[in-house]
Amino acid sequence: MSTARTVLETEEHQALRAAVAALGKRYGRAYMTTVVREGNHTDELWAEAAKLGYLGVNLPEEYGGGGGGMAELSIVLEELGAAGSPLLMMIVSPAICGTVIARFGTDQQKRTWLPGLADGSLTMAFGITEPDAGSNSHRITTTARRDGDDWLLTGRKVFVSGVDIADATLIVGRTEDARSGKLKPCLFIVPRDAEGFGRNRIDLELHAPEKQFELVLDDVRLPAEALVGDEDAGLLQLFAGLNPERIMTAAFGIGMGRFALGRAVEYARTRQVWKAPIGSHQAIAHPLATAHIDLELARLMMQKAARLYDEGDDIGAGEAANMAKYAAGEACVKAVDQAVHTLGGNGLTREYGLASLITASRVARIAPVSREMILNYVSHQTLGLPKSY
Repeated sequence: MSTARTVLETEEHQALRAAVAALGKRYGRAYMTTVVREGNHTDELWAEAAKLGYLGVNLPEEYGGGGGGMAELSIVLEELGAAGSPLLMMIVSPAICGTVIARFGTDQQKRTWLPGLADGSLTMAFGITEPDAGSNSHRITTTARRDGDDWLLTGRKVFVSGVDIADATLIVGRTEDARSGKLKPCLFIVPRDAEGFGRNRIDLELHAPEKQFELVLDDVRLPAEALVGDEDAGLLQLFAGLNPERIMTAAFGIGMGRFALGRAVEYARTRQVWKAPIGSHQAIAHPLATAHIDLELARLMMQKAARLYDEGDDIGAGEAANMAKYAAGEACVKAVDQAVHTLGGNGLTREYGLASLITASRVARIAPVSREMILNYVSHQTLGLPKSY
């Protein structure tokens, strides 16, 4: 499928996109389905992407990264997804955790984590969602209290990706403001082997190499240097990670939608009924064309969000990242649905690799923030309408 990217992307971006697409093609959907079926992880693809410099393309050069930003990292994830082999942990490890540490971490935290996050030898999970808080980050109850020079962290988290393979988890907790007595958000690096740090796998009807976990933190003792950045920075540091998460989730959804659409278009070109390819019929062709338009529009918003974020406009990036995530989630679900429908019964077979995407595509709508909460954000922040809650 032809698509006009040359106007908006530099030659370097076009070259990166082509190189990552070639890597993804060598693995493809068959690799991903085999990994899932055998209960393994995407170690081979992760290692090769890291070796080629793709995993850390957004991290500072002085710590082994590529010196780019979200524009480059989103290209990597989109193209791997379009090949049928997306790496979900890219959203978490280099995008959220790597960005937060690069922007706000101490020199020691940067030296300890960024080189490994860049070369793929270290991974970090991210825990924010709680059983009773949901999308309301103001109701987070995971708390950290001082005990001498240490911190004691207590609470629960749910739907945390990849904790079993991560070397540490960046946990969003709350500390008490000494002046006001109110709780404020703070970020802590919790090593996977920390005493009192337990995990339970959540059984999902979602076929993916990355597993989801519930975390229990029972007075996890952390040294003072486990706190990332300034204790008073609060929401600024948190959204420094959440905006990249939304941008990368958009890339994830766009890539998945492109993969599904590509399969459907190929099928519609070659599948013949009554002596003509089914793609010659407008009832087949027009919905596929609509899906393509929606994916392209979502990419435009994702590119805008990435550029604003990389230029340091956190407020503008917040609005655009939410819109990009919304648009990509909707486009992804519709593209997958139309692709399955185009193939008919074949769309539900393992051979074509689309059936498992019916569930997976919903993730782009639900996580890391639901489409309804994004509509709330746009209603309140962009349009200035009063809150309903």
